[in-house]
Amino acid sequence: MNRTIRLAAIAVMTLLTAAALPAAAQHMSESDPAEQLPRTIDSGTFPAGHIQGIAVDTRRQYIYYSYTTMLVKADMQGRVVGTVTGLMGHLGCLDFNDDDGRVYGSLEYKNDAIGRGILAMEGRNDTIRDGFYVAIFDVDRITRTGMDAESDGIMTAVFIDEVLQDYTATVETAEGPRPHRFGCSGFDGIAFGPRFGRSGGRHYLTVAYGIYGDTERSDNDYQVLLQYDTRRWRRYERPLSQESMHRDGPARPDGRYFVMTGNTSYGVQNLEYDEATQRWYMAVYRGSKPQYPNYDLYAVDAAARPVKELLKGMPYMPGPEKVLPLSEAGVEHTPSGIRGWNFPYGSTGICSVGGGYFYISHNYRNAQGQGSSIRLYRWRGDADRPFEAVE
Repeated sequence: MNRTIRLAAIAVMTLLTAAALPAAAQHMSESDPAEQLPRTIDSGTFPAGHIQGIAVDTRRQYIYYSYTTMLVKADMQGRVVGTVTGLMGHLGCLDFNDDDGRVYGSLEYKNDAIGRGILAMEGRNDTIRDGFYVAIFDVDRITRTGMDAESDGIMTAVFIDEVLQDYTATVETAEGPRPHRFGCSGFDGIAFGPRFGRSGGRHYLTVAYGIYGDTERSDNDYQVLLQYDTRRWRRYERPLSQESMHRDGPARPDGRYFVMTGNTSYGVQNLEYDEATQRWYMAVYRGSKPQYPNYDLYAVDAAARPVKELLKGMPYMPGPEKVLPLSEAGVEHTPSGIRGWNFPYGSTGICSVGGGYFYISHNYRNAQGQGSSIRLYRWRGDADRPFEAVE
């Protein structure tokens, strides 16, 4: 959804011009995607978990929602085209891949409180094997509601072993032995974009760890990002049988990176790359360690070079790792040097639609279930107002 999603044959927009964007967003072309995009899309309500992520195919005019155990396909007026159900794991952040026209999502199975809660919500008492997958949906085949993720041939999955190894590890911290290396609770954020340190070139699939919000340990203050070259992933793709989950996937990532933000509650909920600002955005649930600013939104500039350095609070990591600096566009918290923004939306869905514009989820709950008002925003870059709603 982030590389070539300009709408075809759109006239130059006169109301919202390129000159109105801050300098960081001047990469937009004369065709402005906001010209024909609805300002608000209502997902409707579903008797499922809250919305986890969104993806938009502006060329074909579809929007996709993740509702924890269900994928929803709708048109840009919010009319549901089809749904994919039957998942017993946590389907999280989504991204649309322009290269193959498919939707990718983080899918995790685990026997922690979240995993058990999902099974209870689905009325199941199964014992699920821990596993972390990138789910890949052939969205052209989603044509009706109630399609099954296992039996209808819509979804394949690629196993991500690196996440499982960190999730199941026990490490020796300054506070003693602790489960979950880096505080890893799995992964959630997912997006396509350039290799870190570059603002162009081949796009990689980037996944971001979930991090347990544990204030009693000191090794969980970094976001962890893995990058994968997916061009040869077809050899790993398999339909996913949840009773006997496969383990086919890459042995290791093509790159592992760390970003110091201070601890957050369950890490990067939504990850998004935006070509207009040439920046990666990380929307999180606020952390609660008092020494950190605990922002809702962090960012990394695409061209920022990773620096090899020792990780703080991790005695079990003896050598230097690749650390990415936070974007200087963010508000600086002077005591820690951490930069970010206080912006209350995005953790349940943020999607770049080109030209410095984003759809951002505002989730809600009513008697019928949970839903989201997906609203169009423009990037401002102001320290106290990073996004502005498009009226």
